[in-house]
Amino acid sequence: MKNILVTGANGQLGQAIKSVAARHADFNFLYTDREELDITSEDAVNAWFEANPVDAVLNCAAYTAVDKAETDEELAFKLNFEAVLYLAHASAKHNAALIQFSTDYVFDGRGNRPYTETDDTNPTSIYGATKLRGEAVAIAEHPEGIVIRTSWLYSEFGQNFAKRMKELMAERQELNVVFDQVGTPTYAVDLAGAALALLQHKFQNPDVSLAGVYHYSNEGVTSWYDFAMVIKQILGSTCNVQPITSDKYPTPAQRPAYSVFNKQKIKDLLGIQIPYWTDSLKVCMSKL
Repeated sequence: MKNILVTGANGQLGQAIKSVAARHADFNFLYTDREELDITSEDAVNAWFEANPVDAVLNCAAYTAVDKAETDEELAFKLNFEAVLYLAHASAKHNAALIQFSTDYVFDGRGNRPYTETDDTNPTSIYGATKLRGEAVAIAEHPEGIVIRTSWLYSEFGQNFAKRMKELMAERQELNVVFDQVGTPTYAVDLAGAALALLQHKFQNPDVSLAGVYHYSNEGVTSWYDFAMVIKQILGSTCNVQPITSDKYPTPAQRPAYSVFNKQKIKDLLGIQIPYWTDSLKVCMSKL
């Protein structure tokens, strides 16, 4: 049995990992959140590793309030950078694998072709900058550090775009949704499955280095407006959804206009077929 420490277990991705954990009978999951383990404390992290045998860490904990981060920079850096540094040091010292999750916000969104793992990063928000710093230490401070970037995460867990649209369509007769930001919605349960498959592959091939960055999202490309329209169709809602430009919906943090990933690296490594985004959305909506 491999002991897998899951931080941020009560968050969206952490709960998604719980939902697929049964597929991995050879993994013993140690679920923690801030109550059990304060990852922003180096002493607490070191004490946890001394007291518990850990074979791998899935760091699902993060500061994800994108707009709030613009004025709460200190806490964002503490969770998205310093905590990753402590986890990287501790897991490396105890010979445990490390998977750090990151975001499309490390790019400026000015591209016009799917981003590869080697493309230049250029975050335009505090959130994106803190996540990029977290990526850097996960790789620099752990000889086998793995980073998985994802985009537009949603699920039946926590707060996210899909759940919010469902709520708003039940409450309102009309909604405005931006149509000039495009990307790929990612079902957190699919991401959880891919992360565990990557971890399984690492354990099965201990002499092969998997260190580095990987991109994972569902397949396909859409806008937030079209994302909302598909939700509307699945729900059979009569809400009038109108497309608007980003300047009509200003936010403190700048969003990337283009957030599409090239996922060939992880597909080739694991030999997986990634679900099309609308197929996964239907699965999720059936669970709400």
